[in-house]
Amino acid sequence: MSEIILHNYYRSSTSYRVRIALEMKGIEYRYVPHHLRHGEHLEPAYLSVNPQGLVPALIWSDGTLLVQSLAIIEFLDEVAPNPPLLPQDAAGRARVRMLAQMIACDIHPVNNLRVLTSLRTVFNAGDQDVINWFRHWVNEGFQPLEKILYSSPETGKFCHGDTPGLADICLVAQVVNNARFKVDMSPYPTISRIHAACMELPAFVRAAPQNQIDAE
Repeated sequence: MSEIILHNYYRSSTSYRVRIALEMKGIEYRYVPHHLRHGEHLEPAYLSVNPQGLVPALIWSDGTLLVQSLAIIEFLDEVAPNPPLLPQDAAGRARVRMLAQMIACDIHPVNNLRVLTSLRTVFNAGDQDVINWFRHWVNEGFQPLEKILYSSPETGKFCHGDTPGLADICLVAQVVNNARFKVDMSPYPTISRIHAACMELPAFVRAAPQNQIDAE
C-alpha cells in the first residue's frame, strides 16, 4: 500500500478540517506543506498536482487526487467509517451537512486568503478594513448558527449529539481562524462551548495549526 499524502498549510482552515478527520480516523499520512503567503501553492510543481492551486489536496494510497475539504472528509468517512462523522439517519446527515455548509460555503469563501489579498491589492483596502470585512462575514454566519445550535434539541455536547462529526470539524477550524482576527466570541456561547469540548479531544489538538511542522 502506497503512502497517503496531504498537501496543506498549517494555518489554512480547510487544511485543518482534513487533518482533524485524518486524526479522528487514525489514518497515517505524509504532511507536505505549501506556504500560501509565499506563493508556494502557485508554483508549477504543485499546480501539476492540483491545477486549482489550492490546499488541501489529498493523494490517496492508490494515487487518486482529492481536493475540496468537505469532499475529502466525506470520502474518508466512507473508506474508514469508524468513528463516523455523519449520523446514520437521513435527517441527521442533512442537519450536520447544513451546519457544516453554513461555515464552509457561506463564511469561508468570502474570508479566505485569496479574497483578503484581493481586498488589499485590487480595492486598496487597509489592514483595519480587511479585519472589519472578516469579522462582518463571520458574524453574518455565526449569528444564525448560534441560534440554531442553541435552540435545537439535536444539539448535545457537540453540534449533533454527544459525538463530534463533520459540523464540529468545520466549527473548530473557523473559530481558530477567528482568533487571528480577534473576533468577539462572547455573543456565541454555544459555539464557544462546542469548540471547547472539541479541543479536549486529542485528534483536534494534534491537528491544530500550532502543532504542525510548518507552524511559524
